[in-house]
Amino acid sequence: MAFRLLGAFRDLIDALHVELAARGHPDVRPGHGFALQAVAPGPVTGSELAGRLGVTKQAAGRTVDVLAERGYVERTGDPADARRRLVVLTPRGRELLALSGEILERLRAERAAQVGPERFAAFEDGLRALTDGGGGPFAAAAWFVSP
Repeated sequence: MAFRLLGAFRDLIDALHVELAARGHPDVRPGHGFALQAVAPGPVTGSELAGRLGVTKQAAGRTVDVLAERGYVERTGDPADARRRLVVLTPRGRELLALSGEILERLRAERAAQVGPERFAAFEDGLRALTDGGGGPFAAAAWFVSP
C-alpha cells in the first residue's frame, strides 16, 4: 500500500512539475512547493520556516537562498525587530502557488474521472481518516528539503 500511495503521489507531482515547467517555472522542485506553502500564510523567520518544514535552520536557509535567487521569495527586515529577517513571497511566488493550485485541481479531477467520482471520493475519505493528525500539512517536507 505504501508504495502505491507513494507512486500515486509521485505521478501527481511529476505531472504538476511538467506543466509548471511548460508554463514558465522550469526551476522549481517539489521541496520548493512545500517551502513556498509554509511561507504563504505570512512573513516567517528562517527558524519558523525550519520548524514548519521539520528541517534544520541551515536547510531552510539554503532553500530560501535558492527561492530568493529564482525570484519566488525575498528577505525583508522585521519592522518590530531590526535584528530579525523575514521571508515573504514575491509576486512571482504567489503566482506560482496559484498556478500550482489550479493545475493540481485539474489533475485531481482527471484522476477522479479515471476511477469514477464515487470511488475517488471514498478513496479520499479513507485517506483523510488514516492521516488526520498526521503531522500537519508539511509533514512530508523533510523528505524533499535537504537537511
